[in-house]
Amino acid sequence: MADFALPALFALFIWWFSTGAILWLDGLPARTYRISMAGATLVLAAALWGLSASAADPSVLGAYCAFSCGLLAWAWQEMAFLMGYATGPSRAPCPPDTTGWRRFTLALRAILYHELAIIAGAVAVVAATWDQPNQIGTWTYLLIWGMRQSAKLNVFLGARNLNENFLPPHLRYLGSFFLRRPMNLLFPFAVTLATLLTALLFHRALAPGATDFQAAGFTFLGTLAALATLEHWFLVLPIPAEALWDWGLRSREAPKPAQPELHPARFRAGPAPAA
Repeated sequence: MADFALPALFALFIWWFSTGAILWLDGLPARTYRISMAGATLVLAAALWGLSASAADPSVLGAYCAFSCGLLAWAWQEMAFLMGYATGPSRAPCPPDTTGWRRFTLALRAILYHELAIIAGAVAVVAATWDQPNQIGTWTYLLIWGMRQSAKLNVFLGARNLNENFLPPHLRYLGSFFLRRPMNLLFPFAVTLATLLTALLFHRALAPGATDFQAAGFTFLGTLAALATLEHWFLVLPIPAEALWDWGLRSREAPKPAQPELHPARFRAGPAPAA
């Protein structure tokens, strides 16, 4: 049982903690972004090296390493987007009453560089693990990419919870491309496919002939797919997803103005204020 519980708990923790850490860094003053991105780029380089080093290691330890590195490679994409380094050529809000194809093209222009950066990252991850037995890191990156694309489309087409609080002030214009409605026609298909994929991955993990490496690796992927499916449900259910990362969002809270320290010796008797 521990062969499945430990990888599931590890995937749950690293997903939760990495998301909160990114939100916390993104909520710091903009002057810190260069340092944060420089650190994230070093982590990305280490992740690509780790993917390459673990690609030939079909062991449980290799699965842990590959999954972690795949997730860290994706974390760079999230930070580059949220900090405004990879967004799009247009940073203007969607004009009112814009619909159809024009609204889609404007939305794409707002995130085009981000999408291209994701593709470049995918090429780097695939190249680092090409034709090797350990593909857990590559599948991790591609799985998150696919689930994120589905979530973006659902928010674009309309959802109950748009999670605007996750957008920093300099990206609030992206909220103008979101639609608030109970559900959209894509959602049932998206969540059904995500559920089936989750079941398939856990089936591979629990298969009688699965090796320890396969059990751990597919448990990582199945847990990640389950969490992504849960994120989809957060879009339509009256559940505040922000509560999961309250600690990460605290860095966005405006500091209270300092109050002057009052000393008794400074008070002087004077006339009472007029009523």
